Amino acid sequence: MDTSYNQNLARDPPFHETYKTLISNSMDEESRLKITLKNDLVIVEECELLPLIDLSPLFLDDIDELQKEGCKEEIARAAHEWGFFQVVNHGISRDILENMREEQVKVFKQPFETKLLNFSAGSYRWGTPNSATSIRQLSWSEAFHIPSSALSPSSSSLQQFATEVASLAQELAEILAEKIMGHKSSTYFQENCLPSTCYLRLNRYPPCPIASQIFGLMPHTDSDFLTILHQDQVGGLQLEKDGKWVAVKPNPEALIINIGDLFQAWSNGYYKSVQHCVVTNPTKERFSAAYFLCPSCETVIESCSKPSIY
Repeated sequence: MDTSYNQNLARDPPFHETYKTLISNSMDEESRLKITLKNDLVIVEECELLPLIDLSPLFLDDIDELQKEGCKEEIARAAHEWGFFQVVNHGISRDILENMREEQVKVFKQPFETKLLNFSAGSYRWGTPNSATSIRQLSWSEAFHIPSSALSPSSSSLQQFATEVASLAQELAEILAEKIMGHKSSTYFQENCLPSTCYLRLNRYPPCPIASQIFGLMPHTDSDFLTILHQDQVGGLQLEKDGKWVAVKPNPEALIINIGDLFQAWSNGYYKSVQHCVVTNPTKERFSAAYFLCPSCETVIESCSKPSIY
């Protein structure tokens, strides 16, 4: 048997063994599941319409205020109309992103048992082994959930990435707050979204033998204020727009930003937290890294306008 195949099995979570019954049962229902799996929404091809925003006006000293305000307006409009947008010239160097990805790949290449046993409790997660009752509830993926405060100097690439992306998240959150309130906000996000409450999630989506039927990550919304995603070029991210699943075409220069449930509540529904998912690939593994801007459990979230709809 191919050596590389055995190595992949050794490092992959035991999807086949754990989901054996569900996968076997699904074979008799393949045609029906292909139609219903995606929450009955129509799937479209990869879309290049997702707003793409150049952030350079925010960081350059020789840019006039009109250009800066125009950039901020684009950010707020995309958050309102789509809940998702891409950003380029975001201030995070290609070296930092590439070094982070190399470190991420090394971590996931370790044997499954090593990942399961040698990391702090709760940090390594895979699939939905204890809760799935049908093939539609499976997530064919593995992930590390890492609080920003837990990153050690030994993981320098991850720490660098977390530091840079945290700064960008704070900047975007303040802009979104400013545009809806009509003035610069206080230090709300700096005070309430701390390294101890924000976290990174490193994701790996192994090849899936029945990719047409199983999600890499089930449809969901994010429960934070906002999320910043760095993904590879394999593709698989889809978001809901106008009753359809829109596939996001990977852009090697861009980070993806999406609004979370807390920002939707804080903005009284103006900014949109939309459903999104990851679909699997039959032959290629996919990597992504997400940063979640989260407040502490004690933080009071109140809508910025009245009457509140939440």
